[in-house]
Amino acid sequence: MTKIAEKMIVVPIDGSENALMSLDYISRIFGPGHNLRLSLVYLLPKLPSILIEESSKRRETVNQLRQIEKKSSQMAERILAEARDRLMQAGFTAKAVEAVFRKIERGVARDICSWAETSRKADAIIISSRGRSRLEAFFTGEIANKVLEYVKVCPVWMVKGRVKSKNVLLAVDHSENAMRAVGHAGFMLAGTDVNVSVFHSKRDLRRFVPAEVLHEFPGVQKFWQRKAGDVVTPYMKKAREMLIQAGLAENQISVKMVDGSRSAARDILTEAEENTIGTIVLGRKGCSAVEDYSMGSITKKVLDGASDMAVCVVL
Repeated sequence: MTKIAEKMIVVPIDGSENALMSLDYISRIFGPGHNLRLSLVYLLPKLPSILIEESSKRRETVNQLRQIEKKSSQMAERILAEARDRLMQAGFTAKAVEAVFRKIERGVARDICSWAETSRKADAIIISSRGRSRLEAFFTGEIANKVLEYVKVCPVWMVKGRVKSKNVLLAVDHSENAMRAVGHAGFMLAGTDVNVSVFHSKRDLRRFVPAEVLHEFPGVQKFWQRKAGDVVTPYMKKAREMLIQAGLAENQISVKMVDGSRSAARDILTEAEENTIGTIVLGRKGCSAVEDYSMGSITKKVLDGASDMAVCVVL
């Protein structure tokens, strides 16, 4: 039996119920029996520099700012303790979970990335895409998107709402990035009981040639679909083999290729919705000339369109 490697996951926390959904997601997908180490991190807001500068002129203000920092630290400890308790109640051990609060240095998103990639050498960041509100919380969609922008190597799992299904859709094309996504999915999901669907939506020729023109040449469209399938089929087979080698059972894996529409992102989301998918895994960039899987195209559209799902983006 394949030994399941330990995974380090960084989980940003902001005290909101929505942010805690990332913990529920981890409990559902991996569970306490999985070989995980979790680093819960809370970032303390930074006081405005002008307030700090002015406070140096008045002893009373200095004391007040010290009290604010003390109260903020106490609040951080309380929020992290509640998050740890949530995991303890799900069966995780105290040894598997660390809880850390830090002052913001460069910015919320940059500090999350630095903590994950430099301080903890994390295998993944799992972050909720919504916090309390745009004014009250750190982890709004904007911050989560900035994490995706600033991260250098660490895959990001964005939890969008309440995820109820364990099923995973692994979107694959014939790019190196897609194969890295397969490798990451295999590493993270080995030892779980999730079902993984290796999925590819063949690009419709209407994305390149007007539909009115193609209507007169139906044979060209059929030829295109056949050739597109021939190109990606070896990668689909390779993806399946990689997942098995990583430790997933054969009966956990299915492979599906469809004749796509003009929107690959819509095809992915439709497949996910129709098959009760809880997690979509894909690379940030693909192989097409128009960068189909770049953050400006398919990946961004999938992130924008996903609801009550998690989307894992692999660089």
